[in-house]
Amino acid sequence: MLPDATVRFLEAAARLGLDPAIHHFPDGTKTSADAAAAVGCELSAIAKSLVFMADDQPVVAILSGDRRVDPAKLAAVVGAESARRATLDEARHATGYAAGGTPAFGYPAPVPVVIDRALFRHDEVWSAAGTPTTVYPIELAALVAASAAQVVDVALEEST
Repeated sequence: MLPDATVRFLEAAARLGLDPAIHHFPDGTKTSADAAAAVGCELSAIAKSLVFMADDQPVVAILSGDRRVDPAKLAAVVGAESARRATLDEARHATGYAAGGTPAFGYPAPVPVVIDRALFRHDEVWSAAGTPTTVYPIELAALVAASAAQVVDVALEEST
């Protein structure tokens, strides 16, 4: 039995012609390190979706699990004065999903999505499927298409 948010995500995926193979980890995959350990992949193959507020507008930044967003770079690529991490309430309101489980698409209203170039070290990545306990593998090209993402450079120079 999958969580309601994951069912909602699967419905959004189906509307895009996708049929993701959901992997459920009851102990959670809330952090990138948790997800990488659970699925047995490199940390950099985790496509984490982070919600930011660029000025007063939400934007989702998808990065490799070993990278962090540079808020100044993010603001610049979306044409904002500044960017900051969204609060938990702002993230849920913008995407319909809880932080730690935010997928790359399937939001109640359009939200701009950017994908950092560093993720292109991998052809296939693992992404959240609507909850902190569900993930799925996806070809990176399919993730870019499904999320209608702009491919940009928004990561800090050092990896974490």
